[in-house]
Amino acid sequence: MHKTPSPGPADAAGGEPHSLNGRPDTGVEPALRTRIREAMAANAGWLPFDQFMALALYAPGLGYYSNSGRKFGLMPDSGSDFVTAPELSPLFGQALAQQVAQALQATGTQEVFEFGAGSGALAEQVISSLDAAGQPLARYTIIDLSGELRERQALRLARFGERVQWAHTWPAAMRGVVLGNEVLDAMPVNLLHFDGLQWLERGVVWDERTLAFAHADRPTDLRPSLEDLSGFVPGTTTEIHPQAEAFIRSLAEHLQHGVALFLDYGFPEAEYYHPQRIGGTLMCHQAHVADADPLVSVGHKDITAHVNFTGIALAAQDAGMQILGYTSQARFLMNCGLMPLLGAASVQERAMAQKLITEHEMGELFKVIALASSEVSLDPLGFVAGDRTHRL
Repeated sequence: MHKTPSPGPADAAGGEPHSLNGRPDTGVEPALRTRIREAMAANAGWLPFDQFMALALYAPGLGYYSNSGRKFGLMPDSGSDFVTAPELSPLFGQALAQQVAQALQATGTQEVFEFGAGSGALAEQVISSLDAAGQPLARYTIIDLSGELRERQALRLARFGERVQWAHTWPAAMRGVVLGNEVLDAMPVNLLHFDGLQWLERGVVWDERTLAFAHADRPTDLRPSLEDLSGFVPGTTTEIHPQAEAFIRSLAEHLQHGVALFLDYGFPEAEYYHPQRIGGTLMCHQAHVADADPLVSVGHKDITAHVNFTGIALAAQDAGMQILGYTSQARFLMNCGLMPLLGAASVQERAMAQKLITEHEMGELFKVIALASSEVSLDPLGFVAGDRTHRL
């Protein structure tokens, strides 16, 4: 559930992702292709894109995040497809830990829950930082769909012993701090297409002529969440995020006296559905190259969409949670003490960490939103300057 684009996936005005792809198309894993075609057959030959995306990423043992391929790494020659902030620099987790520590104190708790922990790098950084600060956790619980990744996390985090635990489903009650770094973007999306006359839902079919997956559109009652749809340009393709919003509502049901922090790439609604973003935000990653075609190399590459943070905030509010703050990743990390950490780092460490806050790298495209259960009282330090909640 953990993914990050290579630098520059799309510009702030809605530029298209870079085209594929320096690595040869390795094709569709036969077993995964069969699994997807079975799902199509059970749905009259047409599969909504969110269901296709879910299978492509998470089909047990076959999907991208469930198979044994390497995902995370700094360079393509490592066999990886993308790099995430914790792999880029340990200063990311060290700064984030400052906000976690404040939230733990405010809630009087000693547990962190992380969704989609990837390689385990962020967990390692947060636990180590809290230990060093004299605020050790009682427990760090990881909720991850991928058994393959859980095995890798266990190896990396073994030195923390039984303080690190894994859950396969929602814990009944979550008291503490919830973390999700590049989790929301990994949740399957519905694709919508506006042809100038009507809205259509974009799904996937199997083309017997080409022996390949292909897009197919059907009329739908689904719409983007904007009240005024008149600004959409004919030919627009975009996404809606019912699964991510349902996830937030489920979080509200389980979070008791807790704070949740989500870091991801995305925009508020007005920017997300800007008329210039005619192609939407869906993109894929393979060998550190971005492309816009999710129907090739299925199971061998990441599929992702930017987050509509307005939709996330509204889902949280409707479910009874507070919105404590929303800002850019650069501003959040600087508020959490990244600059002193940079000052104490080596030249090489500073060079890597700068990518976390540089505007054309991760600093502006990535955002941070803080949510809390209704009884929590907290003025989070990560948003003391540059809070953009008013723009949601």
